[in-house]
Amino acid sequence: AVVSTQSTGTHILCNPFLCFSPSMGEPRPPMTILSGQSHPTFAEEVCKHVGVRLGQATVGNNSSTETSVTLDESIRGKEVFVIQSGSKRVNNDVFEMLDLVYACKTSCARRVIAVVPYLPYSQQCRMRRRACITAKLIAKMMCSAGINHLITMDLHQREIHGFFDCSVDNLRSSPFLLQHILDTMPDYKEGVIIARHPSATRRATSYAERLQINLAVMHGELKEEEEQEVDGRTSPPPSTEFVQQTAFACSFPTPIPSIQQKIKPSLTLVGTVKDKVAIILDDIMDDVEPWALLADFLKEQGARRVVAMAPHGILSGNARQYIEQASSLDRVVITNTVPLSEELLSHPKISVVDVSKMFAEAIRRTHNGESMSKLFTNVTED
Repeated sequence: AVVSTQSTGTHILCNPFLCFSPSMGEPRPPMTILSGQSHPTFAEEVCKHVGVRLGQATVGNNSSTETSVTLDESIRGKEVFVIQSGSKRVNNDVFEMLDLVYACKTSCARRVIAVVPYLPYSQQCRMRRRACITAKLIAKMMCSAGINHLITMDLHQREIHGFFDCSVDNLRSSPFLLQHILDTMPDYKEGVIIARHPSATRRATSYAERLQINLAVMHGELKEEEEQEVDGRTSPPPSTEFVQQTAFACSFPTPIPSIQQKIKPSLTLVGTVKDKVAIILDDIMDDVEPWALLADFLKEQGARRVVAMAPHGILSGNARQYIEQASSLDRVVITNTVPLSEELLSHPKISVVDVSKMFAEAIRRTHNGESMSKLFTNVTED
């Protein structure tokens, strides 16, 4: 479309529903969508739904494996959306995103919005042992590189919002996964939503209430790897010999109470799955082995069928082998926020739900200055 300005006689080329704010009636800057190398197929799908072409940028590595980014078109004064998800090349993906954002900022982009379907390092969002909160480091690096806004999906913890010095839209995959259950499981009313560990209960409760089916929770030995590791801050106090050798040792009139050692209970299912379809739910599916062992346990408890479901399917290591050999695991349902190899995409047990429409609508609303609230209520695949 062509918009004329009578005062200057100039013409502005623009997309009519992308360049004007319905609330203010003011022209908005033109938009460009750029993509890194992590998930180009997803970026193409988003551009197709938005109705724009993918911007031209050369992203790669030179002979010394350093990341190199060159913008092949002018973005001066534009609103730029940089699509880059996490994958198995996570460190390269992070630096590509930072390089792309910084290149846009130094090329006089008006605004830079990072579109990150799966935020890397989001599982490292709490202090454990003597480690650092890496998710906060990633957030600070992204903001320092120059992002003005972040669009992501199903953060590992909602508190990650606070790590960013910019606004964050945390989209939900639940409408698409729930619709997938309705479309592919005619017997879903006989199902049970299983929280893979107690910290996943809130997410599982939301699914169970929307499907109006029962909820069960796993508790015991099969916990997240991060919960199995010993916290170094609870190490025992130093020995008497060490205290005597230390120049600045302190003595107390009463001894410091010792910390009771944690004893993991045996694997327990809070609820029942007998003659039911068990739908195991969590936010990230990385190592498949714990999911396969949990499926074996549920089959022993009388489950008729076991389905594993997660928004982010990283499926690292020998995931394909575990899925093939796990006779108790009947199906794996994930979204396309993380790129997968062709052998995983073509596996008969794996179903991939497309959520690119959600991101396309989020980009359109962000560019037009529209409210995002409708993306969190009554969203379907149509």
